[in-house]
Amino acid sequence: MRYYKTLIFASKQDKDLEVLFLDIHIKNLVMEFNKNRAIDNMSATIKDGELVSLLGPSGCGKSTTLMLLAGLYKPTSGQILFGDEDVTNVEAEDRGIGMVFQNYALYPHLSVLKNIMFPLKMQKIPKEEAKKRALEVAQLVEIDHLIDRKPGQLSGGQQQRVAIARALVKKPKVLLLDEPLSNLDARLRLEMREEIRRIQLEVGITAIFVTHDQEEAMSISDRVMLMHGGIIQQESKPQEMYKKPVNEFVAKFIGSPPINMIEHDGYKVGMRPEDLYLTDSNDGIVSGELIHLETIGRDTLIKVKSGENMLRALVGADTVVAIGDKVNLGIKEADKHYFDLTTGERVERREDS
Repeated sequence: MRYYKTLIFASKQDKDLEVLFLDIHIKNLVMEFNKNRAIDNMSATIKDGELVSLLGPSGCGKSTTLMLLAGLYKPTSGQILFGDEDVTNVEAEDRGIGMVFQNYALYPHLSVLKNIMFPLKMQKIPKEEAKKRALEVAQLVEIDHLIDRKPGQLSGGQQQRVAIARALVKKPKVLLLDEPLSNLDARLRLEMREEIRRIQLEVGITAIFVTHDQEEAMSISDRVMLMHGGIIQQESKPQEMYKKPVNEFVAKFIGSPPINMIEHDGYKVGMRPEDLYLTDSNDGIVSGELIHLETIGRDTLIKVKSGENMLRALVGADTVVAIGDKVNLGIKEADKHYFDLTTGERVERREDS
């Protein structure tokens, strides 16, 4: 069932604005391009008011999924529902979505205020009402002091805020963000991902965030859908995905530095670098030669060569080791991840089994 919630934008004294938001249901969605299947029978539900990230490597189908949700592509088969409304064949302009692109797509000859107002002009909203709504949303995204400037006079982060304001001013049902931070430098990426989360929580809108950057997805999402080959490999809360990857692909994609994988006792065994530790005893899981070390903030990353295996471990920056040292690495049994050698699927196993 559709419904409206009354929400207050950033200026608490201003009149409340109503924003429609609702569950999104994806049912058996298939998308083919020239008989190549980009989305392979996808089914998922994005809950009311959630921020969900579509995460995965290039070509995994995440942007195609977003284009299908936006109505910019029509699926080969399957359904998309916003609440109880089937929008599968509804045109993009009639879906009630707000979209933020990675290149901002601002009009360079218009002021910030007029850029934000532009969608309302297309909807033939009276000018004074449009201006009022644009000023309210500009205050929400903290650019109300920039409304008379042109996009060329703004930083990348400020331009992104304008793009977000323009998407929200229409009071959309759903906010779609397509790699919105990829054009920003590292510091601005961090700042803007925090801002996107703040704005999404304050407005309470259902949001889908496409990214190839696992750190972005893990830091701001209620849930992450990790895709590969047009299929959702795992759909879960970020920490669950990190602590209990359902297959080898998920384990390798999530985590930085990446997980170590070795074959042992008929399994692939995954060991995260932060779970390995140096030990003086002979009961370490791996013995080998330390061939590389580098300081990463408060930790030191070491690489240990053991036969055909190369393992990374994070140790304290005060650890006294040197290249060429023979070292033993240990790990708690509970911190190991076991995967089937053939299928790559997670296997629950105890050492005594």
